[in-house]
Amino acid sequence: MEQILKNYIDGEWVESKSLTSLEVVNPSSGKLLGRVPAGSGADVEFAALKAHEAYQSWKDVPAIQRIQYLFKMKQILEQHADEIAEICTNECGKTVSESKAEIVRAVENLEVACGIPKLLQSEFSEDITKGMDEFSIRQPLGVGACITPFNFPVMIAFWFMPYAIACGNTYIIKPSEKVPLTISRIFELFEELKLPPGILNLVHGGKESVDAILRHPYIPAVSFVGSTNVAKYIYQTGVTNGKRIQAQGGAKNPVVVMPDADPETTVKIITDSAFGCAGQRCLAASIVMMVGKAAETFTELIVASAAAKKTGNGLMAGVEMGPVISKESKERVLKLIQKGLDDGAKLLLDGRSILIPGYENGNFIGPTILGNVDSNSEIYNTEVFGPVLCIVNVESLGEAINLINKSRYGNSACIFTGSGAAARKFRHDTLAGNIGINIGIAAPMAFFPFSGWKESFFGDLHGQSGHAVEFYTQTKVVIERWHDEWTRKF
Repeated sequence: MEQILKNYIDGEWVESKSLTSLEVVNPSSGKLLGRVPAGSGADVEFAALKAHEAYQSWKDVPAIQRIQYLFKMKQILEQHADEIAEICTNECGKTVSESKAEIVRAVENLEVACGIPKLLQSEFSEDITKGMDEFSIRQPLGVGACITPFNFPVMIAFWFMPYAIACGNTYIIKPSEKVPLTISRIFELFEELKLPPGILNLVHGGKESVDAILRHPYIPAVSFVGSTNVAKYIYQTGVTNGKRIQAQGGAKNPVVVMPDADPETTVKIITDSAFGCAGQRCLAASIVMMVGKAAETFTELIVASAAAKKTGNGLMAGVEMGPVISKESKERVLKLIQKGLDDGAKLLLDGRSILIPGYENGNFIGPTILGNVDSNSEIYNTEVFGPVLCIVNVESLGEAINLINKSRYGNSACIFTGSGAAARKFRHDTLAGNIGINIGIAAPMAFFPFSGWKESFFGDLHGQSGHAVEFYTQTKVVIERWHDEWTRKF
């Protein structure tokens, strides 16, 4: 029987209380990589208790000392980047370069979180009335937790965890049960940090573990990234239980192409955005809106660029796109493509029948492009989360913005243009949290929050940077007066 992954709680690797386990499968080959506990409320109970106990002393450790562990985390991730990237590629399917890119993003967040001694500084007002001062301070909440998705096994946890522990909280990471191997290895490497027990914990599992996190009284703050339906559930359940919640949901990211856009760079950036990570990222371009005569120039160029992309095992040299995560995901994407065709879309590039020699059991779909897509169709309005790009023709920038603003999603929107006036109108009028100007993936650097509007985000404070600091701390206001007669005694 294959070994089942263990949880990491209170500084030790411990077996799960779960009676069942799930398979972890390589999406390129279909081979079994290992097994992960299906989840247990008892595991979360144990982790929350130990994290709560550790918090009692960790919160009093000076911030300048807490961040020393983050500096060491950065060094470990950088030193072991090749190993971590290979594990990541094996279990989630993306290319090695894409895996390394998310490690870089994780490191960026560690670097920003190392500025906590400055980021935690608050405000002071002297003499709000004669002899009286008022100031605010930020203090940690307690135990934080994040529930991470399959598409970024490394990066997403680091949107949250470094800030939480730097602010004086302790933490629990619950990785996707589809890709638990990468973060487990990172925890093994982090043992050399010699963090005090209970500061950083890892609990595996599915819905039972999630529900236990959302209901546990020792966990006041929970972060999530995933689909909109699950994000809604996380938000509603967490808030009902009195928790702070930041829940990043799904997306349907539009890219507007103006007739004056530069053809070479625009085409490359759009196809990289749409088909990188096999379209399985919340910032992937999924709809191209061709404005006016742009369709005459760009449609064929985009199809040709997508057709030239090499699909295969992400560990192989030259491969630009790997498989989708599972057979179930592949079947869902194929059904959506067919539904789009049934609704009148035109098949401009068909990747449904792609075969990769030696990897016949892999979950591969080649780049697929649909033209003449109706804005009322299912394929237009559904997050496909696969390598599928829809093309829509519109008469004006205003029409494109109106279509974007009608969407229930608001994660990202991008425009390609040589006009500063068009770019300004777009960034001002478009209802989305992350805006790209001649950028295909509007991913904020770690010193900005990862925004998201409408049904792409549920909560008030986003991940990364100052938002993360606010999310993992609570403000205490102090008003003080010292009478003169007291000072004269000394």
